[in-house]
Amino acid sequence: MKNILIGGAWPYANGSLHIGHIAALLPGDVLARYHRLKGDRVFYVSGSDCYGTPITLRAKKEKTTPESISEHYHEEFYEVFRQLGFSYDLYSKTSCEKHRNFVTEFHKKLYTSEYTEERKVKQAYCPDCKKILTDRLAEGSCPVCGSSARGDGCDSCGEILEPVNLINAKCTDCGTSVIFKESTQIFLLISKLRDELTVFLKSHPYWRKNALAFTKRYIDEGLRDRAITRDLDWGIDVPKQGYESKKIYIWAENVLGYLSAAASLCEERDIALKDLFGEDSRHYYVHGKDNIPFHTIILPALLLSHGEYLHLPDEIISSEYMTLDGRKISTSSGHAVWAKELVSTYAPDAIRYFFIANGPEKRDSDFSFREFNIQNNSELVGAWGNFVNRTLAFSARYLDSVIPSAEIDEDIRNKIHQTFISTGQKIEKGVLREALDEIFGLIRFANTYYDSEKPWSTRTENISSCQKTIANCIYLVGNITVLLYPFLPFSSEKITKWLGLSLKWEEQDILKHKITDKITILFNRTE
Repeated sequence: MKNILIGGAWPYANGSLHIGHIAALLPGDVLARYHRLKGDRVFYVSGSDCYGTPITLRAKKEKTTPESISEHYHEEFYEVFRQLGFSYDLYSKTSCEKHRNFVTEFHKKLYTSEYTEERKVKQAYCPDCKKILTDRLAEGSCPVCGSSARGDGCDSCGEILEPVNLINAKCTDCGTSVIFKESTQIFLLISKLRDELTVFLKSHPYWRKNALAFTKRYIDEGLRDRAITRDLDWGIDVPKQGYESKKIYIWAENVLGYLSAAASLCEERDIALKDLFGEDSRHYYVHGKDNIPFHTIILPALLLSHGEYLHLPDEIISSEYMTLDGRKISTSSGHAVWAKELVSTYAPDAIRYFFIANGPEKRDSDFSFREFNIQNNSELVGAWGNFVNRTLAFSARYLDSVIPSAEIDEDIRNKIHQTFISTGQKIEKGVLREALDEIFGLIRFANTYYDSEKPWSTRTENISSCQKTIANCIYLVGNITVLLYPFLPFSSEKITKWLGLSLKWEEQDILKHKITDKITILFNRTE
């Protein structure tokens, strides 16, 4: 049994989730469900990112508190994930006491390492507003690509920035050109970890291309030391004397949410946290490509600087973008499909199927309601749902719901055996589109087999042949159900009850004598 840590990126609690978030995060649940079927001990964690300037800005705009804003969206996120079947072992939030305590202790030790030091820095200040500007409150031109950018980074090229790097930096509130005042902050000396991070990157050649390319670029261009404290009002206190008016910078605490949540689970399960980082462990980090440097540079730098038993990420599951009708999603202009509205309208397995079958694993993928309906009606209703229902309905109508005990064809057994091996390997590598497509190739074979054996004819002409056909088809239904369970858990759980399946990642022999539960339609057509 292996210990499997799966960390889904922590969505920022200042606005609703959209389909891009779902496309990027859904692979984490597939991985968690698969590893549980294999018998591994899974720690599937995530939570809401509740600190940072955008939340304070939204609170100011809506004349409320940052706590109120973050709590509202935290509850909304939790409900969306629940309805979509995300099987988190713990969905937390960065504002909870356990996270704050974990981060505080982590940073206390971090400040004693050779990889942190105090530095005097230039801090953006608006002479008109008469206030210190956090990174998001300064905007200008990106020094790398020239596009419009905020002080924390460029959305166009992915460069991580600070306000002092911006060309012609201005205050986002009033448009006044900013000036820079001196302030003392604690820095993480990422540049001193160049060799370790280079070895780390080279030891993972099978990461997705975007993760490899982004990380190599950051290393090749020269790793920059970064401040891990800021002059903020909303955040986790800096546990160091003389920093009472400052907070831990958000990127130096939110990525530690994976560890704080895992530590909470370990405590709950009476397991030592270091066991989760031992030889029999594997760690997945699931996120969109805009979060790559935080998981391949920032998090490893924090772990290396902290030392002890904390090993680095094993698998980086980094998605490209999900576009909408051929255009980039823009929440500010309202060009988005909100997750809470999608889950209130469509069945969760239909949503899960589309965003896995069309997942942006290697390149941007596009969402349209037209394509969503076509794939639901052709693949879920027309292929898989049709095969399940006509097989089990035939047994109920003509065989008194008895599951025939006929010998299963060796060719069909071999197909099932090989599909379990092949799709398992693909899932573990994060190649979910190909895994799902392979299973649906088996579904297409199953439908062809049913049609070629013509049980509707052999039931009156050769009953033993008819029984053998239905036995093989029910065997296919049962095994395909288990293969599909990580992807389509809601419909798979229905079939599991009908056939009494064990839900283990292995070939299923149908042991029940009869199909006892009432058979219902698995999927509904959408228009």
